[in-house]
Amino acid sequence: MKSMKFVHLTDTHMNAPSSEGPFAKFQLAEKVKQTFRHLRDANVAPDFVLITGDLSHEGDAADYAYIRTVLDECSALIGAPVHVVLGNHDHRSAFRQGYLGEAPSEEAYYYSLDFNGLRLIGLNSQVPGRHDGELDAAQLAWLKNELATPAPRGTIIGIHHPMMSVRGMPGDHLLANRAQLGDAIEGTDVIGVMAGHVHSNNVGTYRGIVNVAAAGTAFTGELADAENYKMVDFCGFNIVDVTEEGLSIQTTVLPTSGEEYFRFPISLLVAQH
Repeated sequence: MKSMKFVHLTDTHMNAPSSEGPFAKFQLAEKVKQTFRHLRDANVAPDFVLITGDLSHEGDAADYAYIRTVLDECSALIGAPVHVVLGNHDHRSAFRQGYLGEAPSEEAYYYSLDFNGLRLIGLNSQVPGRHDGELDAAQLAWLKNELATPAPRGTIIGIHHPMMSVRGMPGDHLLANRAQLGDAIEGTDVIGVMAGHVHSNNVGTYRGIVNVAAAGTAFTGELADAENYKMVDFCGFNIVDVTEEGLSIQTTVLPTSGEEYFRFPISLLVAQH
């Protein structure tokens, strides 16, 4: 069976050029465009691209309309579809209105798609007004029903909040009900879970299933000293190969200035993240 591959991006934190948000001056959409130009020039040729949340930084409908334009252009550039999930900095109604062109709604956004036998499931771990994440009962029930029928090449899950523990990151940054999600996917055809949120590159397992929490295209976070945390200019993504033997994950980091964007007390990490 021919191998497949997809590209995993996360935490793009884009806003429209007219936005006055805290990250707008860094023109983070340009880093997404840079990433797709690299994918084209390097002839990566993925079957699809998955972006695991924080598409915008507290965006409104105009921001999401701009993001849709950017991602449509990027999709055309590499000849592959782009699929997204929502993160804690995203807003459901604004996303549905600006990105999907639907009526505003606070309904969770999740889906199941097939790519030549490889199933992609996007889940909505974003909960309005919270920095951590949780899957509601309706999603979990829907997920169990979907996974009841195996896909020929297995299933990839896209979600914003990681399931696995991440070194140096408070537990309340993870998926609050990850044990329930673990129960739902353990023993099924799920071969990988792709996440973001923590702004650092991590690969591990949860109940024997490959889990990835990526740094993203916008910035990375790290300790500045014993009392402070800093956000630093960064741009990276993962190329994930799916073969009969399993998953192979290659992290690519693109050149950036390494400029420090922000620094703040560790006690404010939740508020800033």
